[in-house]
Amino acid sequence: MPLLSSLLVANRAEIAVRIIRACREMGIRAVAVYSEADANAQHVREADEAVLIGPPPPAESYLRIDRIIEAAIATGAQAIHPGYGFLSEKAEFARAVTDAGLIFIGPTADAIRRMGSKTEARALMQAAGVPVVPGYQLPSPVGVAKHPDGRGVGGEGAFAEAASAIGYPVLVKAAGGGGGRGMRIVRSPSELAESLSAARREAASAFGDDMVFLEKYIERARHIEFQVFGDAHGNGVHLFERECSIQRRHQKIVEESPSSLLSQHPELRTKMGEAAVAAARAVGYQNAGTVEFIVDPDALTFYFLEMNTRLQVEHPVTELLTGLDLVKLQLRVAAGEPLPFTQADVTARGHALECRVYAEDPANNFYPSIGPILKMVEPRGPGLRVDSGFETGDEVSQYYDAMLAKVIAHASTRAEAMAKMDAALTRYIVLGLTTNIPFLRAILAHPEFQNGTATTGFIGQHFANWQPQTATPPTKVFVAAALSDFLSAQSARAQAVEVETGIYNNPWARADGFRIGHR
Repeated sequence: MPLLSSLLVANRAEIAVRIIRACREMGIRAVAVYSEADANAQHVREADEAVLIGPPPPAESYLRIDRIIEAAIATGAQAIHPGYGFLSEKAEFARAVTDAGLIFIGPTADAIRRMGSKTEARALMQAAGVPVVPGYQLPSPVGVAKHPDGRGVGGEGAFAEAASAIGYPVLVKAAGGGGGRGMRIVRSPSELAESLSAARREAASAFGDDMVFLEKYIERARHIEFQVFGDAHGNGVHLFERECSIQRRHQKIVEESPSSLLSQHPELRTKMGEAAVAAARAVGYQNAGTVEFIVDPDALTFYFLEMNTRLQVEHPVTELLTGLDLVKLQLRVAAGEPLPFTQADVTARGHALECRVYAEDPANNFYPSIGPILKMVEPRGPGLRVDSGFETGDEVSQYYDAMLAKVIAHASTRAEAMAKMDAALTRYIVLGLTTNIPFLRAILAHPEFQNGTATTGFIGQHFANWQPQTATPPTKVFVAAALSDFLSAQSARAQAVEVETGIYNNPWARADGFRIGHR
């Protein structure tokens, strides 16, 4: 008997499909929610039941807490899984779910609130003995007091003094968000005021909170995170690291494990793993989470960056490395089960690498590409996994994130995993939209990436003016693909008629265009 009988997925696209399939394997009925733009989306097709929750804009659909909970109650769902993005790190959503008598698949609302505020999280980590990046936040025991105009007490003057004391360059960061939004690198005092203003505007728009703080910007940083898991019985472990240094606009596009840097310095891996578990225990963390660190590869020092109180986009890397299903583990822990293993039981095997496939144009400032997918063929093979939220005929909307899928390769060594990934990307066909697949292949081929020495500045340093080497496919490619699909469908229908009638090789049942006297 399953621990849960019915679960609602409060998300869309790839992560919704991922959760729905895990539910199917566990015998749990999966309910999807969708906006008007997603009426024919893959996650809607795969769910046992789907509920319309509003118009296309996220604020009117996927961010509507009331409508999502109403959908869960109306369909008899016992629990809600938030996925990632949207409401996944909103404490008020977690609290509303539990107040409605439902199970929230994730940490407690208090843990989300405390770790969701970057400023409060920094203070918590300092108290727990976890190293934090030198920085400055406006003093307030709970949050940051504000002027009537919304700016923090102390204004630009306090930030200017702090930036001078920390030393340029510094990083302006949003206190209540992530994903690179509300973030600005400041290299001189003359840039500070405008950067603070721009970061506040972006943070207010993205997170409804304009609080910002400063951190020392480490130029040659490595971005390394640790997957952590806790349960309601006081148990907590980490499931090793993932290196996420390959980023565009502070957003990850390539992730891997193990980290080449930590493999050269295993004692550093041990210290960071212990710090990650200590960070989770500082808030009594339950369920899946990720503790992110910035690492100085020259000094071999690391600093707490933030904690993501949810399942990460890159969780398949850890799954292939450890053999664990993190979504199933989430459901069991949320239902009250203890973790079925200790830290000593967790082992890693081989090397795993993930590339995020986006409908975007890297040669045009990563501008999103929207519209219908005319043809999609995903690569298959041993050691390959594709987590996708789209199929041929689906449409990429202007309203949502442009990620189509994640390709994950697993092999005995890093070199083998990179070769397997590159081969997979050459076989990944997406017609009708511009994608970043050629850009990903260029990253994989770069010597600095192949040597395992790339830092967070890698793309800015080496790919600022990147252009694809191959042109857009000519029209005849699309015609050939459409004709292939048409003939395949016609052939399938003819074969179905043969099976149904028992009459085989009947020329009158074949719509293949045959004419006497013609080719």
